[in-house]
Amino acid sequence: MTRNMTAGNPAKLILIFTFPLLIGNIFQQFYSMADTLIVGRTIGVNALAAVGCTGSISFLILGFVSGLTSGFSIVTAQRFGADDEKGVKKSFAAGILLSFAIALVLTVVSVIFTRPMLEMLQTPPEILDDAEAYLRIIFIGIPASVLFNLLSSVLRALGNSKMPLYFLIAACCINIVLDFVFILAFHMGVAGAGWATILSQLLSGLFCLWYIKKKVPQLWLCGDDFHLQRDNAAVHLRLALPMAFQMSIIAIGSLILQYVLNGLGSVSVAAYTAAQKIDSIATMPMNSFGATMATYAAQNYGAGKPDRIRRGVFQCILMSVGFALVMGMVNVLWGSRLAAIFVGSGETQVLALAEDYLVINGALYFVLALLFIYRFTLQGLGRGVVPTVAGIMELIMRGVGAPLLTGIWGFSGACASNPLAWIGACIPLAAAYYLTIRKIAPKKSAENPEADTQESENRRLSAALAGRFGKRFQLPGRARQMR
Repeated sequence: MTRNMTAGNPAKLILIFTFPLLIGNIFQQFYSMADTLIVGRTIGVNALAAVGCTGSISFLILGFVSGLTSGFSIVTAQRFGADDEKGVKKSFAAGILLSFAIALVLTVVSVIFTRPMLEMLQTPPEILDDAEAYLRIIFIGIPASVLFNLLSSVLRALGNSKMPLYFLIAACCINIVLDFVFILAFHMGVAGAGWATILSQLLSGLFCLWYIKKKVPQLWLCGDDFHLQRDNAAVHLRLALPMAFQMSIIAIGSLILQYVLNGLGSVSVAAYTAAQKIDSIATMPMNSFGATMATYAAQNYGAGKPDRIRRGVFQCILMSVGFALVMGMVNVLWGSRLAAIFVGSGETQVLALAEDYLVINGALYFVLALLFIYRFTLQGLGRGVVPTVAGIMELIMRGVGAPLLTGIWGFSGACASNPLAWIGACIPLAAAYYLTIRKIAPKKSAENPEADTQESENRRLSAALAGRFGKRFQLPGRARQMR
Protein backbone atom coordinates (compact mmCIF):
# COMPACT_ATOMS: atom_id res chain seq x y z
CA MET A 1 0.00 0.00 0.00
CA THR A 2 1.24 3.49 -0.90
CA ARG A 3 -0.21 6.91 -0.12
CA ASN A 4 0.02 10.00 -2.29
CA MET A 5 0.29 13.07 -0.05
CA THR A 6 0.05 15.61 -2.86
CA ALA A 7 -3.77 15.81 -2.76
CA GLY A 8 -6.35 16.04 0.02
CA ASN A 9 -6.58 17.83 3.36
CA PRO A 10 -3.01 18.32 4.70
CA ALA A 11 -3.92 18.02 8.40
CA LYS A 12 -5.77 14.75 7.91
CA LEU A 13 -3.00 13.31 5.73
CA ILE A 14 -0.37 14.30 8.28
CA LEU A 15 -2.31 12.75 11.16
CA ILE A 16 -3.09 9.55 9.27
CA PHE A 17 0.57 9.15 8.32
CA THR A 18 1.94 10.22 11.71
CA PHE A 19 -0.11 7.93 13.94
CA PRO A 20 1.39 4.58 12.81
CA LEU A 21 4.78 6.27 12.53
CA LEU A 22 4.46 7.40 16.15
CA ILE A 23 3.53 3.94 17.38
CA GLY A 24 6.38 2.50 15.31
CA ASN A 25 8.90 4.95 16.77
CA ILE A 26 7.73 4.10 20.27
CA PHE A 27 8.21 0.40 19.62
CA GLN A 28 11.62 1.11 18.12
CA GLN A 29 12.57 2.74 21.40
CA PHE A 30 11.52 -0.47 23.10
CA TYR A 31 14.59 -2.15 21.62
CA SER A 32 16.87 -0.23 23.95
CA MET A 33 14.22 0.38 26.61
CA ALA A 34 13.63 -3.35 27.07
CA ASP A 35 17.38 -3.81 27.48
CA THR A 36 17.54 -0.99 30.01
CA LEU A 37 14.52 -2.14 31.99
CA ILE A 38 15.46 -5.82 32.15
CA VAL A 39 19.15 -5.13 32.79
CA GLY A 40 18.41 -2.55 35.50
CA ARG A 41 15.89 -4.71 37.33
CA THR A 42 17.60 -8.11 36.99
CA ILE A 43 21.36 -7.39 36.99
CA GLY A 44 21.70 -4.08 38.87
CA VAL A 45 22.39 -0.35 38.73
CA ASN A 46 25.98 -0.77 37.50
CA ALA A 47 24.79 -2.89 34.59
CA LEU A 48 22.16 -0.23 33.85
CA ALA A 49 24.86 2.43 33.81
CA ALA A 50 27.02 0.24 31.54
CA VAL A 51 24.27 -0.04 28.95
CA GLY A 52 23.31 3.61 29.34
CA CYS A 53 26.79 5.06 28.92
CA THR A 54 27.03 3.47 25.45
CA GLY A 55 24.09 5.45 24.11
CA SER A 56 26.02 8.49 22.92
CA ILE A 57 28.68 6.39 21.16
CA SER A 58 26.14 4.13 19.45
CA PHE A 59 24.19 7.23 18.42
CA LEU A 60 27.34 8.58 16.80
CA ILE A 61 27.45 5.57 14.46
CA LEU A 62 23.83 4.47 14.22
CA GLY A 63 22.68 8.08 13.91
CA PHE A 64 24.94 8.39 10.87
CA VAL A 65 23.29 5.27 9.42
CA SER A 66 19.80 6.60 10.13
CA GLY A 67 20.54 9.97 8.54
CA LEU A 68 22.11 8.31 5.51
CA THR A 69 19.18 5.98 4.79
CA SER A 70 16.66 8.77 5.42
CA GLY A 71 18.48 10.95 2.90
CA PHE A 72 18.37 8.24 0.25
CA SER A 73 14.64 7.74 0.82
CA ILE A 74 13.92 11.46 0.39
CA VAL A 75 15.20 11.24 -3.18
CA THR A 76 12.88 8.26 -3.62
CA ALA A 77 9.93 10.24 -2.21
CA GLN A 78 10.58 13.17 -4.55
CA ARG A 79 10.56 10.87 -7.57
CA PHE A 80 7.42 9.12 -6.31
CA GLY A 81 5.69 12.50 -6.00
CA ALA A 82 6.74 13.28 -9.57
CA ASP A 83 5.24 9.95 -10.81
CA ASP A 84 8.67 8.84 -12.00
CA GLU A 85 8.35 5.03 -11.66
CA LYS A 86 11.73 4.25 -13.18
CA GLY A 87 13.34 6.93 -11.03
CA VAL A 88 11.86 5.33 -7.89
CA LYS A 89 13.45 1.98 -8.75
CA LYS A 90 16.80 3.56 -9.60
CA SER A 91 16.74 5.50 -6.34
CA PHE A 92 15.93 2.41 -4.28
CA ALA A 93 18.74 0.42 -5.93
CA ALA A 94 21.21 3.26 -5.38
CA GLY A 95 20.23 3.40 -1.72
CA ILE A 96 20.86 -0.33 -1.32
CA LEU A 97 24.30 -0.26 -2.92
CA LEU A 98 25.53 2.87 -1.18
CA SER A 99 24.09 1.99 2.24
CA PHE A 100 25.69 -1.41 2.52
CA ALA A 101 29.05 -0.27 1.16
CA ILE A 102 29.20 2.41 3.84
CA ALA A 103 27.84 0.01 6.49
CA LEU A 104 30.67 -2.44 5.88
CA VAL A 105 33.28 0.24 6.55
CA LEU A 106 31.44 1.52 9.63
CA THR A 107 31.15 -1.97 11.11
CA VAL A 108 34.86 -2.77 10.83
CA VAL A 109 36.01 0.59 12.19
CA SER A 110 33.47 0.68 15.03
CA VAL A 111 34.22 -2.83 16.29
CA ILE A 112 37.97 -2.13 16.33
CA PHE A 113 37.67 1.14 18.24
CA THR A 114 34.94 0.21 20.71
CA ARG A 115 37.09 0.15 23.86
CA PRO A 116 39.28 3.15 22.93
CA MET A 117 36.12 5.26 22.49
CA LEU A 118 34.79 4.21 25.90
CA GLU A 119 38.16 4.94 27.54
CA MET A 120 38.34 8.31 25.83
CA LEU A 121 35.04 9.20 27.50
CA GLN A 122 36.46 8.21 30.90
CA THR A 123 33.86 5.52 31.41
CA PRO A 124 33.93 4.53 35.12
CA PRO A 125 36.16 1.44 35.61
CA GLU A 126 33.44 -0.54 37.38
CA ILE A 127 31.23 -0.50 34.27
CA LEU A 128 33.85 -0.41 31.48
CA ASP A 129 33.98 -4.14 30.67
CA ASP A 130 30.20 -4.54 30.53
CA ALA A 131 29.87 -1.40 28.42
CA GLU A 132 32.46 -2.71 25.96
CA ALA A 133 30.75 -6.09 25.65
CA TYR A 134 27.36 -4.53 24.97
CA LEU A 135 28.57 -1.86 22.55
CA ARG A 136 30.73 -4.17 20.45
CA ILE A 137 27.75 -6.45 19.83
CA ILE A 138 25.61 -3.46 18.81
CA PHE A 139 28.30 -2.47 16.30
CA ILE A 140 28.47 -6.00 14.89
CA GLY A 141 24.77 -5.55 14.13
CA ILE A 142 25.20 -2.37 12.05
CA PRO A 143 24.23 -4.18 8.80
CA ALA A 144 20.97 -5.28 10.44
CA SER A 145 20.29 -1.67 11.43
CA VAL A 146 21.00 -0.53 7.86
CA LEU A 147 18.65 -3.17 6.45
CA PHE A 148 15.69 -2.13 8.56
CA ASN A 149 16.31 1.64 8.41
CA LEU A 150 16.65 1.66 4.63
CA LEU A 151 13.65 -0.54 3.86
CA SER A 152 11.33 1.13 6.38
CA SER A 153 12.40 4.60 5.16
CA VAL A 154 11.68 3.66 1.54
CA LEU A 155 8.24 2.29 2.47
CA ARG A 156 7.46 5.57 4.25
CA ALA A 157 8.76 7.50 1.24
CA LEU A 158 5.96 5.86 -0.73
CA GLY A 159 3.44 6.90 1.93
CA ASN A 160 3.24 3.56 3.78
CA SER A 161 3.84 4.10 7.48
CA LYS A 162 1.74 1.15 8.70
CA MET A 163 3.75 -1.90 7.64
CA PRO A 164 7.03 -0.80 9.31
CA LEU A 165 4.92 -0.38 12.46
CA TYR A 166 3.62 -3.94 12.32
CA PHE A 167 7.10 -5.36 11.79
CA LEU A 168 8.49 -3.30 14.66
CA ILE A 169 5.80 -4.54 17.03
CA ALA A 170 6.63 -8.14 16.15
CA ALA A 171 10.36 -7.55 16.47
CA CYS A 172 9.94 -5.75 19.79
CA CYS A 173 8.05 -8.69 21.26
CA ILE A 174 10.81 -11.01 20.06
CA ASN A 175 13.41 -8.68 21.58
CA ILE A 176 11.77 -8.81 25.00
CA VAL A 177 11.53 -12.60 24.92
CA LEU A 178 15.18 -12.92 23.85
CA ASP A 179 16.25 -10.50 26.60
CA PHE A 180 14.78 -12.77 29.25
CA VAL A 181 16.13 -15.92 27.59
CA PHE A 182 19.69 -14.62 27.11
CA ILE A 183 19.96 -12.80 30.46
CA LEU A 184 17.99 -15.00 32.85
CA ALA A 185 18.16 -18.44 31.23
CA PHE A 186 21.60 -18.34 29.57
CA HIS A 187 23.19 -15.88 32.09
CA MET A 188 24.84 -13.86 29.29
CA GLY A 189 24.67 -10.56 31.21
CA VAL A 190 24.61 -7.28 29.27
CA ALA A 191 25.98 -9.10 26.20
CA GLY A 192 22.70 -11.01 26.06
CA ALA A 193 20.80 -7.74 25.85
CA GLY A 194 22.98 -6.69 22.92
CA TRP A 195 22.40 -9.93 21.00
CA ALA A 196 18.66 -9.71 21.62
CA THR A 197 18.61 -6.19 20.16
CA ILE A 198 20.44 -6.91 16.92
CA LEU A 199 18.68 -10.20 16.24
CA SER A 200 15.31 -8.50 16.66
CA GLN A 201 16.34 -5.67 14.35
CA LEU A 202 17.50 -8.15 11.74
CA LEU A 203 14.10 -9.84 11.84
CA SER A 204 12.27 -6.55 11.38
CA GLY A 205 14.42 -5.80 8.34
CA LEU A 206 13.71 -9.22 6.85
CA PHE A 207 9.99 -8.68 7.43
CA CYS A 208 10.21 -5.43 5.43
CA LEU A 209 12.07 -7.20 2.65
CA TRP A 210 9.43 -9.94 2.48
CA TYR A 211 6.62 -7.37 2.32
CA ILE A 212 8.29 -5.40 -0.47
CA LYS A 213 8.78 -8.57 -2.48
CA LYS A 214 5.13 -9.58 -2.06
CA LYS A 215 3.19 -6.30 -2.07
CA VAL A 216 5.15 -3.31 -3.43
CA PRO A 217 5.71 -3.66 -7.20
CA GLN A 218 7.02 -0.08 -7.35
CA LEU A 219 10.14 -1.40 -5.57
CA TRP A 220 10.64 -4.61 -7.56
CA LEU A 221 14.13 -4.31 -9.01
CA CYS A 222 15.92 -5.90 -11.95
CA GLY A 223 19.57 -6.07 -12.92
CA ASP A 224 19.51 -2.80 -14.88
CA ASP A 225 18.31 -0.86 -11.83
CA PHE A 226 21.56 -1.71 -10.03
CA HIS A 227 23.74 -0.05 -12.67
CA LEU A 228 24.77 2.84 -10.45
CA GLN A 229 25.72 5.82 -12.57
CA ARG A 230 27.96 8.51 -11.16
CA ASP A 231 25.42 11.32 -11.43
CA ASN A 232 22.71 9.24 -9.74
CA ALA A 233 25.06 8.33 -6.90
CA ALA A 234 26.04 11.99 -6.56
CA VAL A 235 22.40 13.08 -6.28
CA HIS A 236 21.80 10.63 -3.44
CA LEU A 237 25.04 11.33 -1.59
CA ARG A 238 24.61 15.09 -1.93
CA LEU A 239 21.41 14.88 0.11
CA ALA A 240 22.17 11.88 2.33
CA LEU A 241 25.67 12.70 3.54
CA PRO A 242 24.76 16.10 5.05
CA MET A 243 21.88 14.40 6.90
CA ALA A 244 24.19 11.64 8.10
CA PHE A 245 26.90 14.04 9.23
CA GLN A 246 24.27 16.20 10.88
CA MET A 247 23.23 13.26 13.06
CA SER A 248 26.86 12.53 13.89
CA ILE A 249 27.50 16.16 14.74
CA ILE A 250 24.58 16.06 17.16
CA ALA A 251 25.99 12.81 18.54
CA ILE A 252 29.36 14.47 19.22
CA GLY A 253 27.52 16.92 21.46
CA SER A 254 25.98 13.95 23.25
CA LEU A 255 29.45 12.45 23.65
CA ILE A 256 30.65 15.62 25.32
CA LEU A 257 27.66 15.49 27.64
CA GLN A 258 28.34 11.80 28.37
CA TYR A 259 31.95 12.69 29.20
CA VAL A 260 30.75 15.28 31.70
CA LEU A 261 28.25 12.83 33.23
CA ASN A 262 30.88 10.10 33.58
CA GLY A 263 32.87 12.51 35.68
CA LEU A 264 29.93 12.81 38.07
CA GLY A 265 29.91 9.05 38.80
CA SER A 266 27.83 5.97 38.08
CA VAL A 267 24.79 7.24 40.04
CA SER A 268 24.48 10.25 37.74
CA VAL A 269 24.99 8.03 34.69
CA ALA A 270 22.24 5.67 35.88
CA ALA A 271 19.86 8.59 36.57
CA TYR A 272 20.50 10.10 33.16
CA THR A 273 20.02 6.71 31.50
CA ALA A 274 16.66 6.09 33.17
CA ALA A 275 15.42 9.63 32.51
CA GLN A 276 16.57 9.55 28.89
CA LYS A 277 14.50 6.46 28.17
CA ILE A 278 11.37 8.26 29.39
CA ASP A 279 12.44 11.36 27.48
CA SER A 280 12.79 9.32 24.29
CA ILE A 281 9.20 8.12 24.56
CA ALA A 282 7.88 11.57 25.47
CA THR A 283 9.51 13.21 22.45
CA MET A 284 8.31 10.57 20.00
CA PRO A 285 5.15 12.51 18.99
CA MET A 286 7.25 15.54 18.03
CA ASN A 287 9.80 13.38 16.23
CA SER A 288 7.04 11.54 14.36
CA PHE A 289 5.35 14.75 13.21
CA GLY A 290 8.73 15.94 11.97
CA ALA A 291 9.47 12.71 10.12
CA THR A 292 6.05 12.91 8.48
CA MET A 293 6.90 16.36 7.16
CA ALA A 294 10.00 15.00 5.42
CA THR A 295 7.85 12.66 3.31
CA TYR A 296 5.05 15.22 2.93
CA ALA A 297 7.43 17.97 1.82
CA ALA A 298 9.40 15.68 -0.51
CA GLN A 299 6.33 14.35 -2.32
CA ASN A 300 4.77 17.80 -2.72
CA TYR A 301 8.07 19.31 -3.79
CA GLY A 302 8.40 16.61 -6.44
CA ALA A 303 4.83 17.33 -7.54
CA GLY A 304 5.51 21.08 -7.75
CA LYS A 305 3.07 22.12 -4.98
CA PRO A 306 4.94 24.43 -2.60
CA ASP A 307 1.78 26.07 -1.29
CA ARG A 308 0.64 22.72 0.12
CA ILE A 309 3.99 22.43 1.89
CA ARG A 310 3.50 25.80 3.59
CA ARG A 311 -0.03 24.95 4.69
CA GLY A 312 0.97 21.51 5.93
CA VAL A 313 3.86 22.88 7.98
CA PHE A 314 1.66 25.50 9.65
CA GLN A 315 -1.01 22.96 10.57
CA CYS A 316 1.60 20.46 11.76
CA ILE A 317 3.13 23.07 14.07
CA LEU A 318 -0.21 23.57 15.81
CA MET A 319 -0.64 19.85 16.39
CA SER A 320 2.94 19.01 17.35
CA VAL A 321 3.36 21.89 19.80
CA GLY A 322 0.10 20.84 21.46
CA PHE A 323 1.46 17.34 22.01
CA ALA A 324 4.74 18.81 23.27
CA LEU A 325 2.96 20.80 25.97
CA VAL A 326 1.02 17.74 27.13
CA MET A 327 4.08 15.47 27.25
CA GLY A 328 6.10 18.14 29.04
CA MET A 329 3.40 18.40 31.70
CA VAL A 330 3.47 14.61 32.21
CA ASN A 331 7.24 14.71 32.79
CA VAL A 332 7.02 17.61 35.22
CA LEU A 333 4.22 16.04 37.29
CA TRP A 334 5.14 12.33 37.27
CA GLY A 335 8.80 12.17 36.19
CA SER A 336 10.19 10.46 39.30
CA ARG A 337 7.45 7.80 39.30
CA LEU A 338 8.20 6.97 35.69
CA ALA A 339 11.93 6.72 36.38
CA ALA A 340 11.21 4.24 39.18
CA ILE A 341 10.10 1.75 36.51
CA PHE A 342 13.75 1.28 35.55
CA VAL A 343 15.59 1.36 38.87
CA GLY A 344 12.98 0.63 41.54
CA SER A 345 11.53 2.98 44.14
CA GLY A 346 14.36 2.33 46.59
CA GLU A 347 17.00 4.18 44.54
CA THR A 348 16.06 7.59 45.93
CA GLN A 349 19.21 9.41 44.83
CA VAL A 350 18.91 8.15 41.26
CA LEU A 351 15.21 9.08 41.15
CA ALA A 352 15.83 12.61 42.44
CA LEU A 353 18.40 13.28 39.72
CA ALA A 354 16.20 11.70 37.03
CA GLU A 355 13.33 13.98 38.06
CA ASP A 356 15.57 17.04 37.61
CA TYR A 357 16.34 15.93 34.06
CA LEU A 358 12.69 15.36 33.15
CA VAL A 359 11.49 18.68 34.57
CA ILE A 360 14.21 20.75 32.89
CA ASN A 361 13.81 19.11 29.49
CA GLY A 362 10.03 18.67 29.56
CA ALA A 363 9.42 22.36 30.15
CA LEU A 364 10.96 23.18 26.74
CA TYR A 365 9.61 20.37 24.58
CA PHE A 366 7.74 22.91 22.45
CA VAL A 367 11.10 24.19 21.14
CA LEU A 368 12.05 20.65 20.18
CA ALA A 369 8.72 20.25 18.36
CA LEU A 370 9.49 23.27 16.17
CA LEU A 371 13.05 22.07 15.60
CA PHE A 372 11.89 18.70 14.28
CA ILE A 373 9.33 20.19 11.89
CA TYR A 374 11.68 22.78 10.40
CA ARG A 375 14.61 20.33 10.14
CA PHE A 376 12.70 17.50 8.47
CA THR A 377 10.82 19.84 6.13
CA LEU A 378 14.06 21.38 4.89
CA GLN A 379 15.48 17.90 4.36
CA GLY A 380 12.37 16.91 2.40
CA LEU A 381 12.95 19.96 0.21
CA GLY A 382 16.50 18.80 -0.46
CA ARG A 383 18.03 21.61 1.63
CA GLY A 384 20.54 19.51 3.57
CA VAL A 385 23.14 22.20 4.27
CA VAL A 386 21.16 24.32 6.73
CA PRO A 387 20.16 21.35 8.95
CA THR A 388 23.85 20.46 9.06
CA VAL A 389 24.70 24.02 10.10
CA ALA A 390 21.98 23.79 12.74
CA GLY A 391 23.54 20.53 13.93
CA ILE A 392 26.87 22.35 14.31
CA MET A 393 25.10 25.04 16.33
CA GLU A 394 23.55 22.32 18.50
CA LEU A 395 27.01 20.82 19.00
CA ILE A 396 28.47 24.17 20.04
CA MET A 397 25.66 24.95 22.46
CA ARG A 398 25.78 21.51 24.08
CA GLY A 399 29.58 21.24 23.95
CA VAL A 400 30.08 24.59 25.66
CA GLY A 401 26.99 24.47 27.85
CA ALA A 402 27.46 20.98 29.33
CA PRO A 403 30.85 21.51 31.05
CA LEU A 404 30.13 25.15 31.89
CA LEU A 405 26.69 24.62 33.42
CA THR A 406 27.76 21.39 35.15
CA GLY A 407 30.51 23.32 36.88
CA ILE A 408 27.89 25.73 38.22
CA TRP A 409 24.84 23.52 38.95
CA GLY A 410 26.18 19.96 38.78
CA PHE A 411 23.84 17.34 37.31
CA SER A 412 21.07 19.90 36.71
CA GLY A 413 23.47 21.98 34.64
CA ALA A 414 24.28 18.98 32.47
CA CYS A 415 20.57 18.44 31.88
CA ALA A 416 20.04 22.11 30.95
CA SER A 417 22.52 21.82 28.08
CA ASN A 418 19.93 19.87 26.07
CA PRO A 419 17.24 22.59 25.77
CA LEU A 420 20.02 25.13 25.29
CA ALA A 421 21.13 23.13 22.23
CA TRP A 422 17.55 22.93 20.94
CA ILE A 423 17.20 26.70 21.03
CA GLY A 424 20.54 27.18 19.28
CA ALA A 425 19.56 24.81 16.46
CA CYS A 426 15.97 25.97 16.07
CA ILE A 427 16.84 29.58 15.26
CA PRO A 428 18.74 28.96 11.97
CA LEU A 429 16.29 26.21 10.97
CA ALA A 430 13.26 28.48 11.36
CA ALA A 431 14.95 31.31 9.47
CA ALA A 432 16.01 28.98 6.65
CA TYR A 433 12.56 27.42 6.33
CA TYR A 434 10.70 30.73 5.97
CA LEU A 435 13.27 32.09 3.53
CA THR A 436 13.07 28.88 1.48
CA ILE A 437 9.29 28.72 1.39
CA ARG A 438 9.06 32.34 0.28
CA LYS A 439 11.50 31.61 -2.51
CA ILE A 440 9.71 28.54 -3.89
CA ALA A 441 6.06 29.44 -3.12
CA PRO A 442 4.03 30.76 -6.08
CA LYS A 443 2.89 34.36 -5.85
CA LYS A 444 -0.84 34.87 -5.62
CA SER A 445 -2.34 36.44 -8.67
CA ALA A 446 -5.36 36.33 -10.87
CA GLU A 447 -3.60 33.47 -12.67
CA ASN A 448 -3.54 31.40 -9.47
CA PRO A 449 -6.99 31.72 -7.86
CA GLU A 450 -6.60 28.31 -6.23
CA ALA A 451 -3.95 29.75 -3.92
CA ASP A 452 -6.46 32.20 -2.43
CA THR A 453 -8.97 29.39 -1.91
CA GLN A 454 -6.33 27.27 -0.23
CA GLU A 455 -5.27 30.17 1.98
CA SER A 456 -8.85 30.68 3.13
CA GLU A 457 -9.15 26.98 3.93
CA ASN A 458 -5.86 27.16 5.81
CA ARG A 459 -7.05 30.04 7.99
CA ARG A 460 -10.33 28.29 8.71
CA LEU A 461 -8.69 25.00 9.66
CA SER A 462 -5.98 26.71 11.71
CA ALA A 463 -8.61 28.58 13.70
CA ALA A 464 -10.45 25.33 14.34
CA LEU A 465 -7.27 23.64 15.48
CA ALA A 466 -6.39 26.50 17.82
CA GLY A 467 -9.88 27.01 19.22
CA ARG A 468 -10.84 23.37 19.68
CA PHE A 469 -7.47 21.77 20.32
CA GLY A 470 -8.69 19.22 22.83
CA LYS A 471 -11.05 17.64 20.35
CA ARG A 472 -8.26 17.27 17.82
CA PHE A 473 -6.63 14.62 19.93
CA GLN A 474 -9.47 12.39 18.66
CA LEU A 475 -8.43 12.85 15.03
CA PRO A 476 -6.24 9.74 14.80
CA GLY A 477 -9.23 7.62 15.77
CA ARG A 478 -11.39 9.33 13.19
CA ALA A 479 -8.63 8.91 10.65
CA ARG A 480 -8.51 5.18 11.32
CA GLN A 481 -12.26 4.96 10.73
CA MET A 482 -11.86 6.77 7.42
CA ARG A 483 -9.31 4.19 6.33
